[in-house]
Amino acid sequence: MQSTSSGNALSVRRIAMTGILAAIAIFLGATRLGFIPVPNFSGNATIMHVPAIIGGVLEGPIVGLLVGGIFGTYSFLQATAPLFKDPLVAILPRLFIGVTAYYAYIAFRRQNEIVALGIAAVVGTLTNTVLVIGMAIVRGYLTMEVIVAILPQAIAEIIIAVIITVAVVAAWKRIDSGRGGSSI
Repeated sequence: MQSTSSGNALSVRRIAMTGILAAIAIFLGATRLGFIPVPNFSGNATIMHVPAIIGGVLEGPIVGLLVGGIFGTYSFLQATAPLFKDPLVAILPRLFIGVTAYYAYIAFRRQNEIVALGIAAVVGTLTNTVLVIGMAIVRGYLTMEVIVAILPQAIAEIIIAVIITVAVVAAWKRIDSGRGGSSI
């Protein structure tokens, strides 16, 4: 697997992975499977950002950026709330999800692969939450008081993202290395 150690070129593999992960993010939104009910003002935690994290970890920052951008664009196009009809809130922050996840993973992968994947998921999820809420506050859609109300949602999103990211990436790496007992 050439993923995180090679350059920034968009290979056929990276283009295909971008398409697959973007399709998963869109599927999660279109079917509402990407939303988990939580008891706060938004009513839902999301896992729609997880494909961007996985893309960044498996294929590097460019794939993470592209998948995050497609997720953000989908969010923008499907928006019913005014804050997500603003591309600076809906799209711009999502570009950084896979990028920050990639660099977090790279920083910790030599110590422990599973811990590095978990940290990448935490960093990617916090990137999404902090940048979206931060931009919504800067743009005047939300007030600072909303941060306290968001905490249960952010914690739920982090826990779920860590579980999914670790499981999917660990399984993918086993399959990709030929140690998984099957091949794709």
